[in-house]
Amino acid sequence: MASQATKAQSESSEPKTTKGNGSSPIAQKITESLHQSVDHLGEHAAKTEESLRKNATNSANSMKDKQVKVQSMWNQSAVGRYTQEHPVASAGIAFAAGMLLTSLLKRK
Repeated sequence: MASQATKAQSESSEPKTTKGNGSSPIAQKITESLHQSVDHLGEHAAKTEESLRKNATNSANSMKDKQVKVQSMWNQSAVGRYTQEHPVASAGIAFAAGMLLTSLLKRK
């Protein structure tokens, strides 16, 4: 008898639904709205990712082209040729220039 009373009480406390899935019309509308929002957000994220990947690829290609151009210019310059022909002297000159610059900046 007590189990029948408990069963009747639990059945009466459940919300009444319009559909057999156990949710109210307001919850269904909210759920549908949230699903649409998530779908829209997913589409937007996919477009953004595609755009970022395209820009990254273009930037990488541009940097490679510029690197080749600068390397070519360096190899053709007098300084580039001198550093290749006299690497120890070049390192000494760079060291001396660094020391001079450091001493000038410490004075101020």
